[in-house]
Amino acid sequence: MKIAFVVFDGITFLDFAGFYDVITRLAYFPETKNTTWDICGMQEEVTDELGMTMKVTKVKPDLSSYDMLFVPGGIGTRKLQYDHDFTQWLKSAEKVKFKISVCTGSLLLGAAGFLQDKRATTHPMHYDLLVPYCAEVVKCRLVRDGNIFTGGGVATSIDLGLYIVSLFLKEEEVHNIRKQMDYPYRHHDIITI
Repeated sequence: MKIAFVVFDGITFLDFAGFYDVITRLAYFPETKNTTWDICGMQEEVTDELGMTMKVTKVKPDLSSYDMLFVPGGIGTRKLQYDHDFTQWLKSAEKVKFKISVCTGSLLLGAAGFLQDKRATTHPMHYDLLVPYCAEVVKCRLVRDGNIFTGGGVATSIDLGLYIVSLFLKEEEVHNIRKQMDYPYRHHDIITI
């Protein structure tokens, strides 16, 4: 499996890092050992909302070559949802099997047209911003509508990562990931459509 992690200026770093830390562990298990990933962006370096910088490994790649797309949130989403070049680039992921967002990253999935006729969620303080993009905003932590997965606020990035790896790994292996991370929480607030 090949994963595209989309990053941008104004990203909330924990949105990215929480999911990244969990999902990249797929590479350590025999059944998913061929998992690879790229950090994808519109330029060679991005800066989070607090000034930390991150290098991009692929600048504006064709996203259709990936199996999974992950879009984090952050203050930068407010502007990017109206950025034609960015949304056109994101649209190249139309045929990507798994499309995933955390927090206000769902605004970007929506701006690319991926949430049309779908139920989705976002950060609880920004449900109103998601309304124009989807069939229904679901007020909970995690929503799965087909192969579109959306998570709520920042900390849900870890929960969403654990849910996604559970689609590919045995329950015992997911439990081992939780133990390695010293992550004792189990969230059942997942709406599946």
